[in-house]
Amino acid sequence: MAQYSDESEESFGLKRNKMSLFSLVMLTLSAIIGSGWLFGAGMAAQIAGPAAILSWIIGAIVIGSIALNYIELGTMFPTSGGMSQYAAFSHGPLLGFVAGWANWLSLLTIIPIEAVAAVQYMSSWPWAWANWTRGFIASGNITNLGLVVVFLFILAFTLLNFWSVKLLTRFTSFISIFKLGIPTLTIVVLFLTGFDSQNFVSRAGFMPGGSSSIFAATTAAGIIFSYNAFQTTINMGNEIEHPEKNILWGIVIAFGISTVIYTLLQVAFVGSVPAANLMQGWSGVNFQSPFADIAILLGLNWLSTLLYLDAFVSPFGTGVSFVATTSRALAAMTGTKHMPTRLGEVNRKYQTPRRAMVVDMLLGVALVAGFRNWSALSDVISTSTLIAYLTGPITVTSLRRQAPEFVRPFRLRHLTFWSPFAYGLASLAIYWAKWPTTIEVFGVIALGLIFYVYYEIRRPNTRAALRASLRGGRWLLAEMVWLTAMSLLGSHEFGGMNWIPYPLDFVVVLVGSWFCYALGVHDAYRSDSLDVAVELNRRVSEKD
Repeated sequence: MAQYSDESEESFGLKRNKMSLFSLVMLTLSAIIGSGWLFGAGMAAQIAGPAAILSWIIGAIVIGSIALNYIELGTMFPTSGGMSQYAAFSHGPLLGFVAGWANWLSLLTIIPIEAVAAVQYMSSWPWAWANWTRGFIASGNITNLGLVVVFLFILAFTLLNFWSVKLLTRFTSFISIFKLGIPTLTIVVLFLTGFDSQNFVSRAGFMPGGSSSIFAATTAAGIIFSYNAFQTTINMGNEIEHPEKNILWGIVIAFGISTVIYTLLQVAFVGSVPAANLMQGWSGVNFQSPFADIAILLGLNWLSTLLYLDAFVSPFGTGVSFVATTSRALAAMTGTKHMPTRLGEVNRKYQTPRRAMVVDMLLGVALVAGFRNWSALSDVISTSTLIAYLTGPITVTSLRRQAPEFVRPFRLRHLTFWSPFAYGLASLAIYWAKWPTTIEVFGVIALGLIFYVYYEIRRPNTRAALRASLRGGRWLLAEMVWLTAMSLLGSHEFGGMNWIPYPLDFVVVLVGSWFCYALGVHDAYRSDSLDVAVELNRRVSEKD
């Protein structure tokens, strides 16, 4: 076994199977087009009605603006599990650990949510021979029997990653073609058969829940969760051919395709719900298997069969992709010596972090045992992901000041606009998650500090180093306290006490968050972690 790092892989003299741009796009699409399309459109329509179409566009803007910041970082530092390391480069080990922990937590949750999605669709199979699957779900939650099936799915996801990146890329390239075909076919068929434009204006009009519901749906309906998978490209890092250019194009191509597909799926869903199902308005539309149920209501039994099959394939492809991403994120966290270092070891023959994979698998099952439905898991993922994403705009801005000499294959233009813009949108999206989801997720992230403190007190750090690390992370603590307070005191529309009504609450959230942003940029400092960044960036220079 060997420590998980690019250096150790090279020292073995092994020929590594690196991903081409096509394989990278297929891997990213396989991660993005997962259970989000199976459930997101139905949940978003329940919350926002036809205006849910705008929710998908807003979600794409939020995640797309964040991705721009990470593309610069990813091309500067092409390393596996990179998104768990960048914050440490500019703000020291404490912020790096918290950002890595939040990012890993969000990735970890994706593995079981994809298994839950497949099992939830299985539980509604309409065939007589499949009556035994009804016991997988009770009152909208996974039963103990369903939990066993979820474990089998997660085990299969893990085993497909256990033997090399080459097997993973072959699998995902094949499965992504299928995953793109079924959603596209669904869009075309629903537009041609059951589409009724009156659905967009009937039953309280286009925006039955008001404008606030559009924003609420972006987080609560799993839209942020659905777009989150762009980071698959970032986290594969040094396993990509020509990362200095393919990271950019891999994200741009995959994200663009997925945005078009998701938006058109929402349009098709809204236009295809039978009028009889809208008697109680959009809030009363509650399908267990949204697109499959609509296909059955429209008499498209052949399409429903394909959709039930895809409910197997889409989550399966995403689950497999994220076992790779999550294990590398966990392995990368061991670099700061605040997690058990054995989790960062890779298998010499297959170059996969197997111990990290096994730990992720076991924790994934534990998460399902605690959060037993797709909606609850997607809320956890969206909020914890956004907390991790807050560090990206601050890190990229800070490194422009700390290390202007770094090679930047992709240099984000007008950074002084895009960086605070992305940070503000991420802060708003966390607020949209509503009270008490915000405080619950903040609490889970705070648990990670137990590991940090345990390993920190065993290290011979000087007080000066500890003070610098605390100072480097204080802005994120201030941001989390601020968003918690706003979530509690904000408008009724987002679960608060309405002390600050909508839409004034948005303005107040932004003002406080931009103060934390300015504090974060100010508190950047040079720690030992920046030396790692220098080495990683040197390799980019050598390739040029």
